[in-house]
Amino acid sequence: MTALRTIQGTYKGAPFHMVGDGFRVSNYFPSGTNFQQRFSPFILMDYNAPFVFPPSDNVKGVGAHPHRGFETVTIAYDGYIEHNDNSGNHGIIGPGDVQWMTAGSGLLHKEYHEREFSKRGGLFHMIQLWVNLPRSQKMHPPQYQELLKAQMGKVELPDDGGAVRVIAGEYKEVRGPAQTFTPIHLFDIQFNLNGKAEFTLPESYNTGLLVLKGSLQINDIQIAAAGDFILFDNVPGDIVLEALTDDALVIVLSGEPIDEPMVQRGPFVMNSHAEIMEAFQDFQLGKMGNPDF
Repeated sequence: MTALRTIQGTYKGAPFHMVGDGFRVSNYFPSGTNFQQRFSPFILMDYNAPFVFPPSDNVKGVGAHPHRGFETVTIAYDGYIEHNDNSGNHGIIGPGDVQWMTAGSGLLHKEYHEREFSKRGGLFHMIQLWVNLPRSQKMHPPQYQELLKAQMGKVELPDDGGAVRVIAGEYKEVRGPAQTFTPIHLFDIQFNLNGKAEFTLPESYNTGLLVLKGSLQINDIQIAAAGDFILFDNVPGDIVLEALTDDALVIVLSGEPIDEPMVQRGPFVMNSHAEIMEAFQDFQLGKMGNPDF
C-alpha cells in the first residue's frame, strides 16, 4: 500500500477585515502563523469567502499602491474584478479566471470591482496569493498574465467524481497555463459527492490546501470543512481527498521553497532590510512610475 503524506496541522484564518472597501478577507498567512518561511514560495493568502456586496454607483476596491519583489495571484470564483497598473496592463476577470501579476522591479497597480458588477452588486468570492520571487528575479521587469477559464488545464475525476482545474504546474500530466519563475503546482478541485482525487507532489515542496466549500476526508483520517487550511508535512506520500458533501471545492498549493533570506515590509518583499529601504525610497522618488493612470 502506498504511504500517505502526513498532516502537520489544520489552521483557521484571521478574523475578516476589509482591504480597501471592496475586499472582505480573512488572512491565513502570515497573520498569526509563521508561514512566511514555512510555506515558501507562498508568502500571503487573503481569502474573500463568499460575500454579497450590495449594488453601488461607487466602484469599490483598492486604489493605486506599489509592489516590488514578488507576484500577486488573484483567483476568481464569483464576481468580477478589474486590474490596472502603470506598466500599461489592464484586465477584467470573472468566475474561473486568474490574474497573475509580476511586480518584479516595481510598479503601481489598483484593483477594484468591475464597474457593471459594482452597479448590480452580487456574490463575490476570490483568493489573492503573494508568491515570492528568487533573488535573481526580484528586479525582473513587471509583467501581467490574464489566464481565462477556457485556458485552464482540466482533468475529469473517475466515476463522475468532479474535476481538477490546473492553473500552474500539472496534475496527471495536464499542465496549467501560468508561467512561473520557480516550480509551482496550483490547482483547484470541484467534487461531486463521494468524488475522490489522488495525487503525489514532491516531498520537498511545501504543500497545503484550503477548503472553500463543503467538507472532505483527507488521507482516510482527517475531516476538513470550509475555511480549514491543511498543511502537509514534507515527507513522501500520496494525498487522497474524498468529498463528504456535494459540490465540495478545495484549492491545492504546492511549491519548491526559495531558500533565501526574505524581508517583507508592507508592499515590498526583498532579501535584506537595505533593499526594503531602497524600495521605499524608489517609490517616494517616483522611480516606480506615475500614480496617475
